[in-house]
Amino acid sequence: MKLPSQQILKQRVKRTDVKFIQQSFIDMENVFDLMKEKLEIKDIPDAPQLIVDGGLIKFNNVHFSYEKGKEILKGISFLVKPGKTLALVGPSGSGKSTVIRLLFRFYDIDSGLISIDDQDISKVSQKSLRQHIGVVPQDTVLFNDNIRYNIRYGRVEATDEEVEDAASAADIHERILSFTNQYETLVGERGLKISGGEKQRVAIARTILKNPPLVLLDEATSALDTQTERNIQASLSNMTSNRTTIVVAHRLSTIVNADQILVLKEGDIVERGRHQELLDRQGIYANMWQQQLTAEQADEKDNQE
Repeated sequence: MKLPSQQILKQRVKRTDVKFIQQSFIDMENVFDLMKEKLEIKDIPDAPQLIVDGGLIKFNNVHFSYEKGKEILKGISFLVKPGKTLALVGPSGSGKSTVIRLLFRFYDIDSGLISIDDQDISKVSQKSLRQHIGVVPQDTVLFNDNIRYNIRYGRVEATDEEVEDAASAADIHERILSFTNQYETLVGERGLKISGGEKQRVAIARTILKNPPLVLLDEATSALDTQTERNIQASLSNMTSNRTTIVVAHRLSTIVNADQILVLKEGDIVERGRHQELLDRQGIYANMWQQQLTAEQADEKDNQE
């Protein structure tokens, strides 16, 4: 005897509800387990607030390893003056992104000193440290909400006008206005409903809205095609103007105007200087530059054909 279609539908709905409830309980257990985890990085008792007057960043003989016996950074030292840009380049695994993580204090160093305006970052509160840093990552995480909400995440108390001003500075305001729902446009899960270039501009707008004195760009455009990357460079330049900036770069063409470039290899700084100085040295950087130049010329030739 066949069940009426309405009864079959109700049974399917019930099974779906049961699965949903079961998954919710599993997720809740995972959250409770996470809350039981002990903090690895802790503030010292009564940790003071970080005070940023200029934005001078120093790494002094920094050693770091994720696991014993495998040192990632081998006593690196550098200085980034207020309002200047430092670029980190080198092969995968050389320690570039680790520098960013240590500055944000996701980990504590083994030895040496990292300071901002001569304040040891391990001696100030993590919250105050991160309030002064803006990050534009390679893979921007967006919430399944509208564009206004995603930009406002940079400073949740910002007004609509401030959000739109930040979008204008990131060169995405006019693009947003061309959408049917404009700033109320839903971006989808992890931003799947908008393009890669638009996602990165939203991330830039977030950082502009936050208005931090320190900016970290962790291969912020390496996942984009060359033309989109070139279009975004102006937005990045506007954002980093007069801010102390550290850039982890994949494409060397994006950091030719950096005030200092460090070439890392296996946790050591093997070359440092400005773009032209490093080219004249005919070392590792010059070789990397030539390889990328040849690859870009080949890509352009293929596109023309």
